[in-house]
Amino acid sequence: MKDLFENIYFGRKVLVTGNTGFKGSWLAAWLISLGANVKGVSLEPNTTPNHYSLLSLGIHTDFINISNYEKLKRSIKEFNPEIIFHLAAQPLVRLSYRETLTTYSSNVLGTVNLFECAKELNNLSAIINVTTDKCYENTEKIEGYSENDKLGGYDPYSASKACSEIITNSFRNSFFNVDSYKKNHSLLIASARAGNVIGGGDWSEDRLIPDIIKSSIINKSTIIRNPMAIRPWQHVLESITGYLILGQKLLQEKKEFSGAWNFGPQNNEFSTVNEITLKAKSIWPIISVVHEHNNTLHETKTLTLNSSKSRDKLNWNSVWTIDQTIDKTIHWYREYHENNKVVTYRQLEEYIKSAKTLNYIWT
Repeated sequence: MKDLFENIYFGRKVLVTGNTGFKGSWLAAWLISLGANVKGVSLEPNTTPNHYSLLSLGIHTDFINISNYEKLKRSIKEFNPEIIFHLAAQPLVRLSYRETLTTYSSNVLGTVNLFECAKELNNLSAIINVTTDKCYENTEKIEGYSENDKLGGYDPYSASKACSEIITNSFRNSFFNVDSYKKNHSLLIASARAGNVIGGGDWSEDRLIPDIIKSSIINKSTIIRNPMAIRPWQHVLESITGYLILGQKLLQEKKEFSGAWNFGPQNNEFSTVNEITLKAKSIWPIISVVHEHNNTLHETKTLTLNSSKSRDKLNWNSVWTIDQTIDKTIHWYREYHENNKVVTYRQLEEYIKSAKTLNYIWT
């Protein structure tokens, strides 16, 4: 596995913020498999069970809040990483209505703190700030948002992530400009905007698959707020592959890859919430859902991404179809709940095998 991504991560010092989260734990696991020297900076896991604890990765993690600049600076300077994948954030839309200050503190101030720390790191070559497809000003357009579309955000979460993108661009222009790369600095910065990711090991609140699983195992139906909402669903490994390819390019000192990048499925892979739940039930019959008709919080009906830039310039493409993605995700939870097995590494190997069959360059 260490020969993937041109062996760029082997022996590298890689910092992952938010490594105790769903996506961060999958990323950390893959980086370790690639032979990277990984350190985490994160809050402690806030669900029981949680993917981070189940994996027992054995990496050092500093449990600190990224909105605390002094603690964050000490942690990062002590490790002196070569690349940072920044995933630490308050990631939930509905929670952002209840915990608005925390959301902005983590997602906005935390981003500022990270880039401010970067000014003092002489070993750092690359930062990838992982944001979201929800950073765009949503006009419900079907053709998908591209990287040059206007940023915005109705809810606090989306707005905070749009702010994070603006901050990223500001630091890139003001302090780490690509025109002065290798003259005044040696740091390249990119941001990654992924669609709705699913996969095993997520137990967060107000997410479709985790809500379905948590209800089903106690013989309850899941309340679905917006069954006809369209989202760019993809397996968590698809977006992580994009981040790793992007990191590879930056570590190879290819400054043209500094900037914003979308990672979402092909247009024919977009699905409604209802379609996802029906596919999930066909795999695990204990799943049951009911539709809610009194949802009062604003939520976008249609959200799709245009990822042609990543496909054309990064040679990034989805490995699994939406049907394969649902199958792998539901089977992960079924193996865990019925057999007490964590099949993360098995599915990672299956994913890589599928990508090799497709002759993808990163393999």
